[in-house]
Amino acid sequence: MSSGPSSPPQTLTKPAFSEEAAIELVDRVFGLKVAWIRPLPSYDDQNFHVCVSGNKGVAEEYVLKITNSEDSQEPDLIDVQTQAMMFLSAEGFPSATPYLTKDGNLMSLESGDTGPGNKKYLVRLLTYLPGTPVAKIAATTQIFFEIGKLAARLDKALAERFHHPSVKSLHRGQFIWNLANVPLLDQYIYALGQNKYREVVEQVIEQFKEKVIPKLSSFRACINHGDLNDHNILVDTSSASPAGPQYRLSGILDFSDMSYGYYVFEVAIAIMYMMIESPDPLQVGGHVLAGFESVLPLTREERAALFLLVSGRFSQSLVLAAHTALLYPENKAYLTITARTGWRHLTAMFEVGQDTVEKTWFETADAYAPRAPA
Repeated sequence: MSSGPSSPPQTLTKPAFSEEAAIELVDRVFGLKVAWIRPLPSYDDQNFHVCVSGNKGVAEEYVLKITNSEDSQEPDLIDVQTQAMMFLSAEGFPSATPYLTKDGNLMSLESGDTGPGNKKYLVRLLTYLPGTPVAKIAATTQIFFEIGKLAARLDKALAERFHHPSVKSLHRGQFIWNLANVPLLDQYIYALGQNKYREVVEQVIEQFKEKVIPKLSSFRACINHGDLNDHNILVDTSSASPAGPQYRLSGILDFSDMSYGYYVFEVAIAIMYMMIESPDPLQVGGHVLAGFESVLPLTREERAALFLLVSGRFSQSLVLAAHTALLYPENKAYLTITARTGWRHLTAMFEVGQDTVEKTWFETADAYAPRAPA
């Protein structure tokens, strides 16, 4: 969903460059002439889809990514995220790669004239990945399985083979979108007002403190993408059949939430967002989990935490969206996408109960194939 607040709740950090300013940036920083440009939806960065005149007059498409002013103060973090994208692309994952600046760098720090304080923003130009977001298709159980499998393969590749001098910058401490920091939602919960939803979130936070935080040391650590949501995973049509189109995963977007976490965090995040895309949301978790465990079976302790981790991610997404919508009311439609069904799904999980939800997930996952020992 993007980096979200990790500083005081009142901080305004999102860039607000005009299309004309973005065109000038592409020309001055990257030496490319823009044929056309259009804004892309975003959480707290600013993105533009740009088409430029490439070699021999062939049009090439990119995403101009202007990082929010807070994260732009951490160039090592943005660098390691970009290097991870390049690494994953080289490993065969469908990840964007950067177009270098005229000076041969991955990014450039640029001034913005969009508000007080003359804030600085890191600017990158990334290859445009064609495809359709999972949010725009009628997702199948096979897609859910493949997304779970992708999540495990991605984290495993980063944990085992990604090396970078600045990788320590992914230890992000109080970063609000890291699942370990669900208790920090206390400082943003005011945005919900007083209603039944707030009561559910307060219940999640208390149970998380009691049952998940003490168990973190027993989970297997890794680097998480951290935001494998239904808008950050792209698909294309591999073939058509009488049963409908056959999709394959074709793109992974938005690495701005990368941080050190745990394997079980990644599958919990994927389950939560795929629930948004299903008419039978409580069944989804089992298919995503089956895909994940086809690569990396969870331990008993990790499985036991899954319900509260999924609930915790729902709470993060819903609370922080409500908070951010107060800061950026003009972006409310995009910020509250998850809320359209998310509250219903979260409350349903608690109404049905942890035991029943887990039984559904685990029986579905185990039906795919016997689990190898973790």
